[in-house]
Amino acid sequence: MAKHSTLFSKGSSALPKNSPSRLENPERRNALITLGGLGLGLLATGTARADLPEPPLTHILAPVKPARPAPDFTLADTEGKIHKLSDYPGKVVLLNFWATWCPPCRRELPSMEKLYQALKGKPFQVLACDQQEDADTLFAFTGQLDPAPTFPVLLDSNSAVSKAYGVPGLPTTFLIDKTGQIAYRAVGGREFDHPAIHALIEKLMAA
Repeated sequence: MAKHSTLFSKGSSALPKNSPSRLENPERRNALITLGGLGLGLLATGTARADLPEPPLTHILAPVKPARPAPDFTLADTEGKIHKLSDYPGKVVLLNFWATWCPPCRRELPSMEKLYQALKGKPFQVLACDQQEDADTLFAFTGQLDPAPTFPVLLDSNSAVSKAYGVPGLPTTFLIDKTGQIAYRAVGGREFDHPAIHALIEKLMAA
C-alpha cells in the first residue's frame, strides 16, 4: 500500500485545495479575497501604511475631580535659567510633558506656541518639560518647528517631575488654575490652539 502523502510542503502555510475549511466556509474565503484585493490595490498605487495621513489631534481635556494641588518643582531651561512652578502665582499654567522622539509631542508643540502667543500679556504660562534629553538635542529639534516655541522648555533630566505628577505616557498635559490646583489633564496629542481649549483657559483666567 502506498504511503500517505504529505498535505503541506515544508514551510507552506497555504491550505490544500480540497481542505474542508476552504470549501465549506465561503465567508472566510470571501473575506480573504477582499483583503487580498485591498493589498494588491495598495501595492499597485504605491501606498504604504506609513504614507497614510495621521489622524487629527483632538482638543478634549478631561477635568480632574476633585482638583488636586500641583506639585512645585525647580528645573532649568535650555539656556540654564531656573524655573519654579511657584514663580507663576495667579496664572493659569499649561504644563506639558514631552520628548523629541514622541510623534504626537512633535505634532502638538506648534499649536501650543500659537496658543501661547494668542494669550500673550494675559495671566497664562506654558511650561514644557522634556524627558531625559539634553539642551543640544532640544535646540536642534525646536529650531525646525514652525512656529518654534518661545515658552520655557525645561530639562526634566531624570523624570523626577514627571514621576511627581504621575505621568502615564507622553505627551501628557496638565492645566493648572490660578490657585495652583490641577484642573484638567490630557494624555495624548492635542490641538492646543483650538477655540474650545482657548475658551477653557479664558474661563480659568477669569475665575
